[in-house]
Amino acid sequence: MTVSRRSLLKGGAGMAAAGVGSSIFQVNIGNAASERVADVVVLGCGSAGLAAAVAAAEAGASVIVLEAQPHIGGRGIVSSGNIPLGGGTSAQLAAGIADTPDLLFRDLTDWSIVQSNGFPSYRYNDREVIRAFADINVTIYDFLVRHGVVWTTARPDNVGGNEVGNSVHRMMHSAIMDYPSVRTGLQVDPARRRTTAQGPGFIYPLEAAAKARGVKILLNHRLDSLHRTNKGVTQVRASYQNRMVNILARRGIVIATGGGNGNVEYRRQFDPRLTAEYCGVAGEPYSFQDASGILAGLNVGASLAGAYNQTGEFGTNITKPTAIGTRYNYSYLQWGPNSPVFHLAKASGLANVNFQNIIHVNMIGKRFFDETGGQFGTNSAGSVNPYTPNSYLNAKNITYNPQNWINAAMAGIGDGHNGGGPIWAIFDADAVARQNWNPTPPNVDPDGFFFQANTLAELAAKIVMPYQRVPMPASNLVQTVARYNSFVDAGADSDFGKPTPRYKIQRGPFYAAWSTPVIHDPRSGLRINAASQVLDFAGKVIPGLYAAGEAAGGFSQHGNGRALAQGYIAGKHAALRSS
Repeated sequence: MTVSRRSLLKGGAGMAAAGVGSSIFQVNIGNAASERVADVVVLGCGSAGLAAAVAAAEAGASVIVLEAQPHIGGRGIVSSGNIPLGGGTSAQLAAGIADTPDLLFRDLTDWSIVQSNGFPSYRYNDREVIRAFADINVTIYDFLVRHGVVWTTARPDNVGGNEVGNSVHRMMHSAIMDYPSVRTGLQVDPARRRTTAQGPGFIYPLEAAAKARGVKILLNHRLDSLHRTNKGVTQVRASYQNRMVNILARRGIVIATGGGNGNVEYRRQFDPRLTAEYCGVAGEPYSFQDASGILAGLNVGASLAGAYNQTGEFGTNITKPTAIGTRYNYSYLQWGPNSPVFHLAKASGLANVNFQNIIHVNMIGKRFFDETGGQFGTNSAGSVNPYTPNSYLNAKNITYNPQNWINAAMAGIGDGHNGGGPIWAIFDADAVARQNWNPTPPNVDPDGFFFQANTLAELAAKIVMPYQRVPMPASNLVQTVARYNSFVDAGADSDFGKPTPRYKIQRGPFYAAWSTPVIHDPRSGLRINAASQVLDFAGKVIPGLYAAGEAAGGFSQHGNGRALAQGYIAGKHAALRSS
């Protein structure tokens, strides 16, 4: 069976990893794969893929990694380097933090933890998958340290925690060290290299470990399809330089290609509102969530998991941007002009928006919600306090306070179409001065994501881009701003309850900056068991097929922890499987 060829993935050249201790990276030539056959074939060279490759090689297998892009790292390398690891790691023990695999498992399956909007963070996690994750956390921590990962701080904390458990601190952060940042294309100032957390701090050490063990990493190889026989899944078909190549796996194939949030039709299976205008998926344009591995798995009989975790209104599946005026406006990832993908990103965005300085309008120029409203809540250590595990009191003590800015932004304009349409941040010259912004390229992208005019009516007429499917009526925008200015005079927003509106929008030039919700975490994917083996619709193992990280479902946690753990589990299990 076949699946559509993987989307053309764009980007800049990869960067060489810095060296670490040679005792860690002794080359094992006996594990070297040929160009077309190996014991284990890994699809994707991000967090899950590299963990799988190294684990398989350490278990004695020959390994080939196929990466669709011209560079390694996936979303892991552009991440903030936050890695939740608990269960009793040496860092936790040294800090006096009492944690065990059982406590971690209990935390990540606690039905009683709910957000202020009533949505549960852990209730729909797959217990078998979570048990395997909890049991291997300490191993993954030691695995990373053994391969040269340095932490920004010795003590686990709560920074960046997102569905990592309520009981204790588990967040670790990989120091970027001497590696260049993919976000900026530059090295961090030497004085801050050990205290700045970013993805290169763990991705490049794992790449070095893989190569030292004979792993072959083949770039620009785009997954086309998988081949299944009566013995299981044994072969990968991929495109390379406009021709198709077939690669044989003697023992197993690990799908670590990432999620499907960048594939419009895939994501709309979970939420019909997510039409094409949600085009700035977090991690792009360095790494793309095209669902290629998931679709290839479905085409050989795999089933899906994690539908609720994908659609539940908690966590960071969809986020509110705080950078505006650029297509790629995820709050915690700004592209610098020296980034290897800046020619694709085109703009860094205007950051650190004070929402008193702007109003949000929809496609037809009307406000829809309090601009200061937040995004969906997340759970991390101490979020529920006091906390009694699996107690009805945890939900009963929550003050109901739904954060509905995202839902209001995605509501549309009432014309019977799906999708909320573009959301624009409207502001004036005074706001630019207050924010100390420079609203010119490369800070903003005038190619459809940022507009400027001397009057509001002219501004509305200028807003023309592919996702603005109807013109913005000038009268709507003029009236919306006038009404908002009256709220500033009155000291109260009688439409949406924005707390004490402070600033009028009245002095040109006027601006419209892209501020559409950002799709982020994939939490649905192929159904797996504790060994990261892919299951079919009868709940049976598909021999030889594994999935890990964002290509797998059943786990609500954000970030690199689950990707590294599942990749390691999959790679080792595949390596030890009889061919």
